[in-house]
Amino acid sequence: MLMHGLVLTPDPQRPTSACSALGDRLFETRKRSIELADPLSAEDMVVQAMEDASPTKWHLAHTTWFFETFVLAPYLPGYRLFDEAFNYCFNSYYERQGPRQPRPKRGLLTRPSLDRILAYREHVDLALAKLLADQTNLPPGLAHRLDIGINHEQQHQELMLTDILSLFAANPLRPAYRPTRFRSIGGAPLEPACWIDFPGGVYQIGYEGSGFAWDNEQPRHDALIHPFRLADRLVTNWEWLEFIADGGYETATLWLSDGWAAVNRENWHAPLYWETHDGEWLGMSLEGLQPLRLDAPVAHVSYYEADAFARWSGKRLPTEFEWEVAAITSPRRGNFLETAELRPMPAEAETNGSPRQMFGDVWEWTQSAYSPYPGYRAPQGALGEYNGKFMVGQHALRGGSCVTPLSHIRASYRNFFYPHQRWQFMGLRLAWEVD
Repeated sequence: MLMHGLVLTPDPQRPTSACSALGDRLFETRKRSIELADPLSAEDMVVQAMEDASPTKWHLAHTTWFFETFVLAPYLPGYRLFDEAFNYCFNSYYERQGPRQPRPKRGLLTRPSLDRILAYREHVDLALAKLLADQTNLPPGLAHRLDIGINHEQQHQELMLTDILSLFAANPLRPAYRPTRFRSIGGAPLEPACWIDFPGGVYQIGYEGSGFAWDNEQPRHDALIHPFRLADRLVTNWEWLEFIADGGYETATLWLSDGWAAVNRENWHAPLYWETHDGEWLGMSLEGLQPLRLDAPVAHVSYYEADAFARWSGKRLPTEFEWEVAAITSPRRGNFLETAELRPMPAEAETNGSPRQMFGDVWEWTQSAYSPYPGYRAPQGALGEYNGKFMVGQHALRGGSCVTPLSHIRASYRNFFYPHQRWQFMGLRLAWEVD
């Protein structure tokens, strides 16, 4: 049963022809956000576990504000704002849209109530349906703006789940977002990863095609890549336990200076959400506190930890361009949100020498700084603030995770986080030079 009987997909006259597929994607995306929030109580949806996370109620409202501000206000004649105060409450970081509630204090927004947020979503969804139903041909720019809104909401669906996990991990009751589907098992480690050689050369990097892509995936450009080797699978929990047992978190020479400072300041001794009970390692998941599945990919590690593990292994992290070269020929399949596992899963049986787990399971840290491609220019207007202004001090991640919608990801997709952050489903695979 969905919350409060909310009308999820308004049903005035649905758009036809060119508008139809776009409208279907739009309302399916809007519906999924509500479905993801449905297992939560109203109390669950208002709390903010840490500054990096946001309350579920805020995500539901912010994605709605995005469509109201950037689609309905400029494109639907006579559109009536639901509540003028919402621009302050639910703007995220768009300076051109004016002042906003500070990010670390989003959990203080006990008002507006959840019922009012759901009414806001219904108001905006009805207006979006009207916008598409009244026009057989979309005005210039609208289809692209809707695509941005759909992809933006998909990003927040992933954030909703990772932020819920952060919240429940901080709760002493360790509640579960959903019932356990299976009990994790120990078992034997996987066979050692195989190494796949890739030739050097000048490769085309970045998005190419007529579909949607973010501005930070462009412009497509040449990149010189030296011959390299890439592990055919992700690093596992079992391998990470070996790193811990060998003193990985206690050996300063394995760590970058800032990383070693973080280890000591934050008292890191294992990935985020790991803890021991009676000598057994457990991990907090969306199914509550569970024994580690040792053959599954390690998750919730920072760039500093990934880099230290690679150095301990005698290897390194791939660059984001090396990763993209390896991913271009890999099928875009894997453990995504649609799989409904909601946790990283073991690699499939060894294939014919092709890399495994290139998509889904965990975002893969690369050694590449998140920076603009040659010739990059941020788009004009408020939406130009989406990616470009964050291109400093962060590292690029690739591939998507177990809570990323499948339709959201592609080989050229660039995610980015600060090197100390761990609350996302972040992991790694190893790389090395060809002898």
